[in-house]
Amino acid sequence: MDNKVRIQKIIAESGYCSRRKAEFFIESGAVKVNGRPVSLGDKANSKNDIITVNGEKITGQVLRYLKMYKPRGYITTMSDRHGKKLINDLMGDIKERVYPVGRLDKSSEGLILLTNDGNFANEIAHPRHETEKVYRITIPSPVSEEKIALMSAGIEIGQGETTKPCVINELVIGNRDNPRTVLELTITEGKNRQIRRMCEAVGLTVSRLKRTSVGGVKLGMLRPGEYADLTKEELKILKAGKALSNI
Repeated sequence: MDNKVRIQKIIAESGYCSRRKAEFFIESGAVKVNGRPVSLGDKANSKNDIITVNGEKITGQVLRYLKMYKPRGYITTMSDRHGKKLINDLMGDIKERVYPVGRLDKSSEGLILLTNDGNFANEIAHPRHETEKVYRITIPSPVSEEKIALMSAGIEIGQGETTKPCVINELVIGNRDNPRTVLELTITEGKNRQIRRMCEAVGLTVSRLKRTSVGGVKLGMLRPGEYADLTKEELKILKAGKALSNI
């Protein structure tokens, strides 16, 4: 019986990196099996073969699936040479090397998923899976029905990009006496600073942006800076929404 599988799959399942990144390492010559360089498409046995990436041995590890309330002022990259505040600064007792699934910009807050399972991360974050993400935004002015309709239908946000149609609900209706408007947006893509750029395209400024749900998993009662392992039920929700057969 042949127990060999593609090397990029072994690397991703070890939690070292995503499958796409593993393919990059293979193509760049950084991956070796039993001391010999490999090519994309080669297979190995994770139990019997020694696999290294840039000289670092790939070993099995406990897979972790976490959700965090990212506070405003933190960035979702795992390192920064300019000394910015990182979300991994909030995770001192997590021994596994987890990394964020997707991103939230520095000025935004709310739900971010983290894992050391590269296949899981790819399934959730890849645009082809159209994972639903829900955001609550505050705008310090009234918002017309026309502007909501324009954003809902899909709108050009610059750099040759146009957003897909989305669902927008008005939670707090701004008026002359109380101009603050709160909108809930459900989108299925993740272009850079997408919601802020959508609002800018119709002349609106976002004063607060909070992500409350990803793929049906909700932020819940987490407070800024807190995190928790995903429950079995939350993993089932993600699995039901996407073809995550390996969770």
